[in-house]
Amino acid sequence: MAIPLKDIAERLGAQVVGEASILIEGVAPLDEAKPGEISFISNPKYEKKVAFTQASVLITQKVFENVSKTFLIVKDPYFSFAQLLAFFYPPKRMPVGVHHKAYVEENVTLGEAVSIGPNATIEAGVVIGNRVQIGAGVFIGAGSRIGADSLVYPNVSIREGVEIGERVIIHCGAVIGSDGFGFAFHQGKYHKIPQVGSVVIADDVEIGANVTIDRGALGKTELGRGTKLDNQVHVGHNVKVGSDTILVAQVGISGSVTIGNHVTLAGQVGVVGHLSIGDNVVAAAKTGVSKDVADGEMISGFPHFSHKQWLKSQVVFQHLPALKTHLKSLSGEVAQLKKELEALKKKKGTSL
Repeated sequence: MAIPLKDIAERLGAQVVGEASILIEGVAPLDEAKPGEISFISNPKYEKKVAFTQASVLITQKVFENVSKTFLIVKDPYFSFAQLLAFFYPPKRMPVGVHHKAYVEENVTLGEAVSIGPNATIEAGVVIGNRVQIGAGVFIGAGSRIGADSLVYPNVSIREGVEIGERVIIHCGAVIGSDGFGFAFHQGKYHKIPQVGSVVIADDVEIGANVTIDRGALGKTELGRGTKLDNQVHVGHNVKVGSDTILVAQVGISGSVTIGNHVTLAGQVGVVGHLSIGDNVVAAAKTGVSKDVADGEMISGFPHFSHKQWLKSQVVFQHLPALKTHLKSLSGEVAQLKKELEALKKKKGTSL
């Protein structure tokens, strides 16, 4: 498929600097692009590659002098690149209808143009909205609801009573609504507390592969609109996550934590239970969040503290062996000075 650059510019709302009649056949990274393809640059550290790329067109914020390319000038090259990918490579849809090997109970409500793959199991009372796609081997428990235009990839388990909004994407192996980790210790044994709460996922959420989201004993575990979970994230029972928050790979959130809007928890961040994390917080990778975090803070370390202080601490940490050696040497010198001082005192005492 070859598309005139002027059509792409209109779609992206971009300004063409160069030849608008170029035919574009595909999208590629800077160092892999060939003539007839379009690429982008948004990170300044890759600007040195501009002079060597074979791409015919570059999506950028500025024109690069002494580079004989055609440019598409936009405010946000990365976002424009994402839009362009969706245009060139539209998502494939499953065949509409219920596969003959799927099991769907009679009192299930299916919207228009729903797709259900082989070996899927849909239990009683489930409501599935228009154009929802359910992959092979998916389990959806009794009374759950899935909003319009959502996509559930193969082998996802959605337990009973879960509510999922519109345009939600759930990747392979995710388990939504599993029992929260609740046990009562009595007379030397742990006794299971029934987990009868639910999970509520708002519109435009994306859930990565092998994510686990627990239901609570009572109440709801909630993910806000537009929040994105990377692979292998765990969300404990009764956690409340705000809108447009990012939880990166292997984040673990203990029960009853409240997380605000526009928060970023980087890879392998762990959060102690019953805490509150404010809006616009950033926790660097491997941070152990052990107490409440106010709005707008950037934190690192375990137990966590200010990211700026953590960076300074890391500089000191690298010099600890040398500092230890130096301290040992100073301690020896101080001990020697004390001996000499005592000897001097004794000598003065005898002279008197």
